[in-house]
Amino acid sequence: MWQLPEKKTKAIYQSIVELVMNHIKAGRLLPGEKLPPERQLAAAFGVNRSTVVHALDELEAMGVIIRKQGSGTLINEGKWGIYTGASTNWRSYLSGAFNHRDPYLEKVSQLAKNPGGRVIDAYTGELPLELIPSLALPSISWNDFLVEESLQDELGYLPLRQQIVTHLNHERELSLTTDQLLLTSGAQQALFLIIQVLLQSGDAVAIEEPSSFYPLPIFQAAGIRLYGVPVDGQGMKVELLEQMIIKRKIKMVLVNPNFQNPTGSTMSLPRRKQLVSLCQQYQIPIVEDDVFSQLYFSEKDKPVLLKQLDSENVIYIGSLSKILGATTKIGWLSAPVKVAQQLAEARKEMDFTLSIFPQVLASSALSNRQFDQQIKVLRQELKRRRDVLIGYLKEFLGREVSYVVPEGGYYLWLQVEKRTLKQGDFDFLLELGGLVAPSFTFGVNRQSLRINFARLTHKDALRLVKLIHKMIYKS
Repeated sequence: MWQLPEKKTKAIYQSIVELVMNHIKAGRLLPGEKLPPERQLAAAFGVNRSTVVHALDELEAMGVIIRKQGSGTLINEGKWGIYTGASTNWRSYLSGAFNHRDPYLEKVSQLAKNPGGRVIDAYTGELPLELIPSLALPSISWNDFLVEESLQDELGYLPLRQQIVTHLNHERELSLTTDQLLLTSGAQQALFLIIQVLLQSGDAVAIEEPSSFYPLPIFQAAGIRLYGVPVDGQGMKVELLEQMIIKRKIKMVLVNPNFQNPTGSTMSLPRRKQLVSLCQQYQIPIVEDDVFSQLYFSEKDKPVLLKQLDSENVIYIGSLSKILGATTKIGWLSAPVKVAQQLAEARKEMDFTLSIFPQVLASSALSNRQFDQQIKVLRQELKRRRDVLIGYLKEFLGREVSYVVPEGGYYLWLQVEKRTLKQGDFDFLLELGGLVAPSFTFGVNRQSLRINFARLTHKDALRLVKLIHKMIYKS
């Protein structure tokens, strides 16, 4: 009775599960009947006890058996007569990378969706509605949209690609062509395509530590191993990256060098050159995530792109979503022609088509004569809100905290110096209505937090700093 088939076509534990199910269907195991002990089954099957335990765990999750302390393992009587074995064990399907969310972030997300009067949302990673440029929508008919759709190929809507290429070539001194630019449904789709097409399960990718890439489930779902490289005031520590390349066999380096999320810092030019040179030496591609590209506060401090330093080895990701709002979902990646074409072909095969509607609207925004002026106004307002927050940090927290003053974007990384923070401290801040992004969500210790100062009015900045003061000094 307890003998596995000689021809093994599946994992042993699965064969054990199937054997038990067949015995139940055939009536050889009756409701309430007791199974042999685990050790006895392991000996009968000629396998390790852990294999039997794995099989019994599966059967218990399916409701086929019941384990009772002191009574052993029994066939579930409640399932008898209605259990056919055809029901899907959905629990096993719902245990993937996309179904594990941090409980703290769940609470934050719920409060951000239903803020009420007492909540200060410095957590959500986008502009508040009042700062998004207000641009008139084009007067366009359904037939006009159909005509515009004829201008779209696998790389995306040609007029928008031309506008983005012209902008990047002029503002960033690049030499791109439209066949080197693939439009995507936001920056995350660009990243998803890169992971799916250019990497394989088991490959190792180096990211900054801390990094907004750390919590993304798309890496785990694809079987990609992430390794964090510490950063300092100059950016990713390249000497540590080289050690990791050798030790971990890194296949790709993924960085966010401009106004980095979450730290708000900018990689120095010497460090950029060092990074590019190292990756050229080891023939490792760099993915440069530059979604805050246009939100620099000073023209003279506008950072040099990695793509400028090495156009062939760097895949460049940009987006309009950080300016026009998350619902815009317009991003792009620039890569060598063959790479861009392969990514576009893969997207076509996966049927991840890009709607013509947001592309036409984005094109209209970029061609609007008021757009550049509104971006300048946005930069000025973001800088003003940054300065207001820093003023209150100096006034109320002084040397209790440290931070790097961001030169663009809308994140400030606050490091608490003289008190060790615990999970309970962030829960306390949450109870007070202060919504921030704790450092542990970005893969580092609990001593820091990310603040989106773009979402803070003068009044909110003062209230939030006072709440953080309460968190630090609570007994």
